[in-house]
Amino acid sequence: MKHRLLAWLIPCVIFSVYFILKHTIRWEIIGERYDPSGKPYLLGFWHARILMMAYPYQNWNGVVMVSEHRDGEYIAQAGKYMGIASVRGSSTRGGMKAFLKMIRLAKQGHALGITPDGPKGPVEVVQLGTVQLARKSGLPLRAVCYASKRHWRAKSWDRFYIPKPFTRGVFVIGEPVYASEDDAKALADFQKAMDDVQAKADGYFS
Repeated sequence: MKHRLLAWLIPCVIFSVYFILKHTIRWEIIGERYDPSGKPYLLGFWHARILMMAYPYQNWNGVVMVSEHRDGEYIAQAGKYMGIASVRGSSTRGGMKAFLKMIRLAKQGHALGITPDGPKGPVEVVQLGTVQLARKSGLPLRAVCYASKRHWRAKSWDRFYIPKPFTRGVFVIGEPVYASEDDAKALADFQKAMDDVQAKADGYFS
């Protein structure tokens, strides 16, 4: 009973926080805005910056990989409220099944989304699974990061990032980066893409 209550309550709280921040922050988008009719890509964003990712991706024609752990259930349900579909799986549980399903969806023309450092880190370090997903799906990685002039950081493993209401915020959307056949080079390219958009977002209000 307690779990069922939390499974309903926590996603509602997450969505409510998202809704408030969506409408009380003056958001700016730098880079190419999402076009549902455009070419799909693999959207990459750090685990700590997942809260507001639905904002620039309204009417998104894609799915996000979310872990099968309990926290993932809360995120998946909250994402459903925001109009974001998910595929459940991670490097530690249900990963291969989710991996294959996402490849099938990509071949059907859908975009994909993933946290390259999720679900347990190392924080802000791209994992090989992201490279493999990009390579097998044929989609380029497009790194995205948001930041706000004022924010909180949680004491979680990823130092979860929560913008404060009534401030200014920015999304930085990077250019497409394809995965080379060399794992080391692909990881370095993807890491640089993720680091670059984070640096631009975090430094925007400095």
